[in-house]
Amino acid sequence: MFKTVEWKSTGVVMIDQTLLPEREVYRTYRDYRGVAGAIKEMVVRGAPAIGVAAAMGIAIGAVKVKAKDMKGFKREFDKIAKLLASTRPTAVNLFWAIERMRRVAAENEGLGVERLKKRLVAEAKEIHRDDIEINRRIGRHGGTLLKKNSTVLTHCNAGALATAGYGTALGVIRGAIEAGKKVRVFADETRPFLQGARLTAWELKKDNIDVTLITDNMAGYIMKKGLIDAVVVGADRIAANGDVANKIGTYTVALLAREHGIPFYVAAPLSTIDLKIKHGDNIPIEERDSAEVTHLKGRRIAPKGIAVRNPAFDVTPNRLVTGIITEKGVVRRPYNKGLKALFSK
Repeated sequence: MFKTVEWKSTGVVMIDQTLLPEREVYRTYRDYRGVAGAIKEMVVRGAPAIGVAAAMGIAIGAVKVKAKDMKGFKREFDKIAKLLASTRPTAVNLFWAIERMRRVAAENEGLGVERLKKRLVAEAKEIHRDDIEINRRIGRHGGTLLKKNSTVLTHCNAGALATAGYGTALGVIRGAIEAGKKVRVFADETRPFLQGARLTAWELKKDNIDVTLITDNMAGYIMKKGLIDAVVVGADRIAANGDVANKIGTYTVALLAREHGIPFYVAAPLSTIDLKIKHGDNIPIEERDSAEVTHLKGRRIAPKGIAVRNPAFDVTPNRLVTGIITEKGVVRRPYNKGLKALFSK
């Protein structure tokens, strides 16, 4: 079984997702700048996996700080955290993990520099373990929503590759299968980075789960033919009112699902819910390099000199969301009340 991100004595090890499915290559990052670069360049991607990688980046950065006094250590630690926070603006799990590591550092200053370093490494490993268990709970809750013989449409990749393991949206599918249900999957290719074609299809094939790949603009036709029973997607940030930021094209899929009377579920951990953001209009949307649109594997497929837009995410309004599946259960409208209540359980 592949591992998305892992702490080893040699450094932070990640499967290079830019090379899948052609090559399964693992890269080792021995300093926090390398980890930051891996997040920014999408060697690792998916909100939960980004959070885990950031925690490990902070830990490996902390271990290599040369300062012996706490004042010097804190100065370097702050620099490490700020660099990692600058890598991707939309995925709130990144900031959640960094804040958790900052809190551990602040609460354990009395340990001294060397013992604090060990404490930070232990916290990063715990974040990794927690994420896998959280995903399994999401899978168990979400699996109950799928019929015994279901065909599910996914968009982008919200599987083991997007998390520390198991997955959120694909975790729901795995949870249903583990409960004895037969589940088939239609995977949108997810232009322009092709996470569905390259990653979701690869991951499901590895698990011997029935998967059919379609281009993004086939989803409406497939729904109209009655071939889809439910849509399950992940999320990069969920606002307090239940608006959902996810990979570009998710909003379109949600509109199509509503038109065809198909339930549209979002699977995400509590760390993806940002109660400080009141609604989706306030979620920052990352704009990526235009070459991702104009080129395919380094080969130009569009004319030179044209204008290009490449927003990496869009926002699906809460009115299109049937339910949000978390590790603490499924939340339905009104989301303002339901999401807030999760944090008091």
